[in-house]
Amino acid sequence: MKNTKYIFITGGVCSGLGKGIASASIGAILKSAGFSVFTSKLDPYLNIDPGTMSPYQHGEVFVTDDGTETDLDLGHYERFIDINLSKLSNLTTGRVYDKVLKGERSGAYLGKTIQIVPHITNEIKDYIRHAAEETKADFLLIEIGGTVGDMEGEPFLEALRQFHHEMGDENVMFVHLTLLPYLSASRELKTKPTQMSVRELHRRGIQPDIILARSDLKIGQDELDKIAMFADVDPKAVIPALTVASIYEVPILFEKNSHISDIIFDKLKLPKKKVNLSEWESLIKKIKTAKKKLPIALVGKYNENIDAYISIVEALKSACYHNGAKLNLIWIHSGKLEKGDKKELAKLKKAAGIVVPGGFGSRGVEGKIIAAKYAREHKKPYLGLCLGMQVATIEFARHVLGTEEVDSTEFNIKTPNPVIHILPGHHKDEDKGGTLRLGAYPCVLDKKSLSFKAYGALKISERHRHRYEFNMAYREQLEQAGMVFAGLSPDKKLVEIIELKDHPYFVASQFHPEFKSRPLRPHPLFLDFIKATLK
Repeated sequence: MKNTKYIFITGGVCSGLGKGIASASIGAILKSAGFSVFTSKLDPYLNIDPGTMSPYQHGEVFVTDDGTETDLDLGHYERFIDINLSKLSNLTTGRVYDKVLKGERSGAYLGKTIQIVPHITNEIKDYIRHAAEETKADFLLIEIGGTVGDMEGEPFLEALRQFHHEMGDENVMFVHLTLLPYLSASRELKTKPTQMSVRELHRRGIQPDIILARSDLKIGQDELDKIAMFADVDPKAVIPALTVASIYEVPILFEKNSHISDIIFDKLKLPKKKVNLSEWESLIKKIKTAKKKLPIALVGKYNENIDAYISIVEALKSACYHNGAKLNLIWIHSGKLEKGDKKELAKLKKAAGIVVPGGFGSRGVEGKIIAAKYAREHKKPYLGLCLGMQVATIEFARHVLGTEEVDSTEFNIKTPNPVIHILPGHHKDEDKGGTLRLGAYPCVLDKKSLSFKAYGALKISERHRHRYEFNMAYREQLEQAGMVFAGLSPDKKLVEIIELKDHPYFVASQFHPEFKSRPLRPHPLFLDFIKATLK
């Protein structure tokens, strides 16, 4: 295509409706029609990025190949559209203001009064144009975080209004996802909140072209027609967005039931192209026909917000589907496990396999070590991710080498045996934002390892997000005791993957393989981990 087409996705009534899933699903549909697609999210919060935000409040921090710490919705984009995103895929209010204010201090504005309009809105529009120019995508899908009417989102909506005016109606369209609440007393779905949400957009000079109506219940034609009339939208463009058993059904429902691609092609003056969703249909068939329920323990420390582990959960689900199984996820709180909670230990014993994910800080670490010890001693398949690799190393050094005085300097700066220590060139008191080992790094695998068998390649690249590393001073000792260093950095100075001899499946990586897993292409380590639990 000669020019990039822009689709902006907004949300109304309340947050948490699934704008990220909707955006990703539209992207998957357009890619299935043969178009190149790039996605981005505009986040109205004042943080520079989500890197230092609490997992309890914000959920997972998703990391791209180039090391950008981003919103978890980018994980949905990558999984659905099967593309690798970048720093061009996430912009926060904090980043916008930071750049504008630095420009003001350096004299870039030549003494002008700096205002929301035009300086902040111009910066947002420049970002959108730059993303289009750099990616050269046929479609640029941009989700606006939060809800229409939020004070912090106003500059973004104004920037989008201006952008639409400048680029022309045939190049820009708006999709609005909104809620239809159900009142059990009167037994009816209410369209009034959607009407009011669209009016909020109208007040900002934005006319939605598609309304995605979120509901847990089937929406009648009368309700759809009513929304179309009050929102001034073509009745065919009011699309039910119903709650489904699997989020991977959404692209199929949008296309098969509502022909959303035709609406997009008509609006943007494009010739219609056939959409091929056969791979997604095949996946849904696998999901619906899977018989065996596989109990997998996830030993986390942020379990109060399950979004903190969303990429891991989706990677496990995908690996199960492709092995003919359904995931029965057992949530185990490492903080309770380390306090001797018998119920948590009983849950651990019921699991066919154990996953220990990443995290920061000492709370709950001893519980993760207990889980690693149980997996090692009872020959349970174990998959350690980032901190999960570090606790497995600590546990092995403590109990196989026979000394309790082993730890990471993250948890005990004075430990006499720091098998895990801080990255060279860093110290524990420095600024937290952007000082981790972030993004994709190469790794060379041992040809005799389980990891090599899984990947089927000698050299791989995986994404990182951590500040501490394996201490190579302990390599020989641990190797002699039965630890296998299955993956190393090309210069052999950093450990990327450990395995254990005489164990059916004990693999732990310093990196985060979950970030590169896809529903149509499960990650090799997750795929083989699930295979091991099924034996």
